[in-house]
Amino acid sequence: MVETLLITAAAIGSAAVVYVAAAARVVKQYERGVVFRLGRLRGTPRTPGFTMVVPGLDHIRKVNMQIVTMPVPAQEGITRDNVTVRVDAVVYFKVVDPANAVVQVEDYRFAVSQMAQTSLRSIIGKSDLDDLLSNREKLNQGLELMIDSPAVEWGVTIDRVEIKDVSLPDTMKRSMARQAEADRERRARIINADAELQASRKLAEAAKEMADTPSALQLRLLQTVVAVAAEKNSTLVLPFPVELLRFLERSQAGPSPDPRPRALRPLPHLPPPHLSHPLRPSDTKDDSALDLYARGSRGADHVIHTGGSHPVRQQEGCPPCQ
Repeated sequence: MVETLLITAAAIGSAAVVYVAAAARVVKQYERGVVFRLGRLRGTPRTPGFTMVVPGLDHIRKVNMQIVTMPVPAQEGITRDNVTVRVDAVVYFKVVDPANAVVQVEDYRFAVSQMAQTSLRSIIGKSDLDDLLSNREKLNQGLELMIDSPAVEWGVTIDRVEIKDVSLPDTMKRSMARQAEADRERRARIINADAELQASRKLAEAAKEMADTPSALQLRLLQTVVAVAAEKNSTLVLPFPVELLRFLERSQAGPSPDPRPRALRPLPHLPPPHLSHPLRPSDTKDDSALDLYARGSRGADHVIHTGGSHPVRQQEGCPPCQ
């Protein structure tokens, strides 16, 4: 009798150990346990720690509550200004309702991934290239809102979305580089021109001051000489007055030409012309001296008056009159 009781107690103890081993479950701190009894959702999800289920009747499914980092594959698209780009992003999300994450969607990870790819292509088509390159914060917010709207029904919330990289064609990169270089050159020229304007104004003011006080110009010249000599150069540059150079230039140029018209200028001294026939005594009588007057220009029509009443025409080809 005692032996039978001992055998029965041992059998019951063994069955209890087997049952506990089959029914015991451990839920980790970052997990929640969703229990299904005969296929139906039972109560609220199990909290972290040790829990028990009915073996053969209950099925527990653990859901991770940590933030999941999911990279979005690169998507090619055409922007609103007709530029082909390739954009990839990353999505950060977590489960806030374990029951809906298990019941409402078959695989919430795959669903979030597909929704992120679709939203990224939509954002590319609605944005300009400048927005993709410089205004990413606004695009990230819009992309997060587009993914989070359907994900709320799945018990998933989108923590944040970040656009990682925007790949451009090589031709577009070269065009943008030329544009940036031209813009920098334009700004450099504007800065140089502004500096020249300010310097010219200051120099004009300095010139006025030096014109009122000539000794200031001499002191400035001496300071320049001292500054050049301080460099220990073998060549010393001395300033030379510009007025002295102009005086020397005028002296080498000779007398200035007569500003009067040619008709009013005095005739140059000419040697006695060769006459076509010798002078006769009757032509020079009662004349104290032989007066020669030249009229007209050089050539065959030049006429020589010898003081008498008979003009004498010069001989063609005469060297003194040519």
